[in-house]
Amino acid sequence: MSATAGRQLLPQHKVSVMSVMVSESTSIQSNTPLFQAAGWVEPRPQAVSVAALAPGVVDELLVVEGQLVERDEPIARLFKTDAALVLRQASANLALRKGELARCEAELKAASIRVEQPVHLEVQLAEANGNLAKIATELARLPFSIEAAKSAESYTKRNWQGKLEAQEGLVGRIVQHAENEHVAASTNLRELIERQPLLQVEVDALQQRVNSIKKQLELLVDEKRQMEEAQAKVDSALATVDEAKVQVEQAQLHLDRMVVAAPIRGRILKLLVSRGARLMGLETNAAQNTSTVAQMYDPSQLQVRADVRLEEVAKVQSGQLVEVRTATTSEVIKGRVLQATSSANIQKNTLEVKVELIDPPESVCPEMLVTATFMSPKVDSQTNKSIASTGVAIPRSLIEISDRGSFVWIVDGNNRAVHREITLDQTSSGELCRISSGLTPTDKLIVQGKETLTDGMSVKIIGEDKTFGTENGE
Repeated sequence: MSATAGRQLLPQHKVSVMSVMVSESTSIQSNTPLFQAAGWVEPRPQAVSVAALAPGVVDELLVVEGQLVERDEPIARLFKTDAALVLRQASANLALRKGELARCEAELKAASIRVEQPVHLEVQLAEANGNLAKIATELARLPFSIEAAKSAESYTKRNWQGKLEAQEGLVGRIVQHAENEHVAASTNLRELIERQPLLQVEVDALQQRVNSIKKQLELLVDEKRQMEEAQAKVDSALATVDEAKVQVEQAQLHLDRMVVAAPIRGRILKLLVSRGARLMGLETNAAQNTSTVAQMYDPSQLQVRADVRLEEVAKVQSGQLVEVRTATTSEVIKGRVLQATSSANIQKNTLEVKVELIDPPESVCPEMLVTATFMSPKVDSQTNKSIASTGVAIPRSLIEISDRGSFVWIVDGNNRAVHREITLDQTSSGELCRISSGLTPTDKLIVQGKETLTDGMSVKIIGEDKTFGTENGE
């Protein structure tokens, strides 16, 4: 059994591969056509989605595809009856809150006046002082009243006793009258004598009340507390008014969002809904694109996605001049290379390259087919030459760079994995990297399945990879 046959019987690791890209060695003038590629126009960097920011049902579409619209111009209207009712309810609630605030402010104003001008306490103090003066006067007059009462009592006693001694010569009625007068005078005297301590107690009580009212006037404890309570009510009412204002603003915003407006100045690329369609807005449970009304693009921001043959990819450089032609205009549209994409078409053997259009005419719009002519890049003005390097180019993402150098995985002629060291061309930029040494045009690069490879492992090629620039083919 041969060594080759023996290796075929060993377990083989499955891999996918791609060929390296060969660059030709030529010396050409700057701005000379290098090659042509077919492509199509698309928005740059992509189309702009016009979404409804509130849930609702489409009532009216106001534009057609291809129409030029200004920024903030209405695109569609949603049914707004419910949103208008919510706004009215929020406005009514705001009016109620403002009324409550006015009442609280009136209470605060009254409480402030009671603190600044405590007339109610001054009235009480004046009344207490009057009562105190009245009782004090009465107390001061009491000794004189007692003296008068004593005199009256003594006189009535002598009068009664005198008439009692002469009773035989007097009518009994007269004696009885004198006795009554004496009893009344005695009673009045006892009442005046007993009233003196009571009047003193009343004077002391009134004096204490006067002092208490004066202290209230000085401290104004209740009045200040009422003012602070009124201030707290005002603050609370202000907060509820602010909350009601926010509700009104939210309701107004919701009503305004019943009109879907253009986010940019541009043309309508596609209408994605019809009248009666339900849109989910910004609801958290909304699925993707359930709120998109239309797609737009800026006519001045267009690009071409050109299918460049793999053998021509090495001639593409970032910023390279491109001439674009389309059937809609006889003008040559200037463009420049933006970048190469990361996916290739294995059936067409091409790689997509993005080309920016410079000042495209109004007649050019997305999805138009074009022909892109890639021009040779400008170089030193003294020589006006552009010399393409001889060698190969590979996707930069397939290169492993470490302290030991730069390496790639390839499959050799015996279907074994080889960890090959390479030398990079330091002038290369972008996704594709030119290789100065280490690879030949016939080498096959391992794209998928290299994660667990070891040097010299037997492998089985399961196909050419359809994409490059990534390791997982996404």
